[in-house]
Amino acid sequence: MDSNDRPAGRVLRIEAETERGHLVLKALASEPRVNILRHLRDRVCNMGEIGEALQMPPSTITLHIGLLEDAGLVKVELRPAVRGLQKMIARVYDVIQVMLPRGEEAGNEQWVDISIPIGGYSDCRVSPTCGLAGEDGIIGFFDDPTSFFEPDRLQAQLIWFHHGFVEYRLPNRLPPKATPESLNLSLEICSEAPLHHEDWPSDITLWINGVEIGTWTCPADFGGQRGVLTPKWWEDWNSQYGLLKVWQVTKEGSYIDGRRLSNVVLPDLQLGKSDGLIEVRIGVKEDATHVGGINIFGRKFGNYPQDILMRIRYEPF
Repeated sequence: MDSNDRPAGRVLRIEAETERGHLVLKALASEPRVNILRHLRDRVCNMGEIGEALQMPPSTITLHIGLLEDAGLVKVELRPAVRGLQKMIARVYDVIQVMLPRGEEAGNEQWVDISIPIGGYSDCRVSPTCGLAGEDGIIGFFDDPTSFFEPDRLQAQLIWFHHGFVEYRLPNRLPPKATPESLNLSLEICSEAPLHHEDWPSDITLWINGVEIGTWTCPADFGGQRGVLTPKWWEDWNSQYGLLKVWQVTKEGSYIDGRRLSNVVLPDLQLGKSDGLIEVRIGVKEDATHVGGINIFGRKFGNYPQDILMRIRYEPF
């Protein structure tokens, strides 16, 4: 497995200038709160246990936990105790990546974001093993490709298949006469093995507007540790989480997580074509070197609270 593709624990990626970014940075700008996160690195504790370990009074612990919870850095659950209920606290992330403002070199650059529910595909062709899962249960039937046309597919939070593709058709919301500078697509994905498997490579390919952007080889179908967002009803031995991958197409070429992937450039995508749509296809080719399937995770499954996110940066007219 490439060291760049090893799961770095549970990762949160934020942009410093967003509201979520402000909350996270504020929560981390405190030595007591950092100490709380360090204490929770490998354990779940109640308020009293944290206060005793860090020698903080209950009122102080309550204040700090509240700020960490607002930032989404800890999860607080009520569990039965000897007398009533007690709050149990768990750390959510192990790594936080902060995307800093790009500064003056970005000029007048702006962007449009489109969040795509993973079940909102407009076309698909999949082969077993395959299926869809929502927040509360299986959608349709296991290993039945016709289940991918269930009306409830829009509620899917996990979809998987051995080979084939899912395709999304999205409205192009670039302002008139705007000049696109880059297109980013991020999603949480991994291979698809029976149950899960730490050595299960799969060649996962992305196409935009019919143009093949490039193929990334996922090293594994990750399990053995529950995903942060994975629902409790989902069995422990199944796929649990993926890796958050970011494809980028610029005027210079195409990249994945900053590493050059192909020579496809932004003009090749013809983003200004007349029908006003952008087609995004994700899949595994039947004749790929590694046909190891694909899992695609939604915002309520896996480790990352997002659906498929497309961002187009542009210079306004």
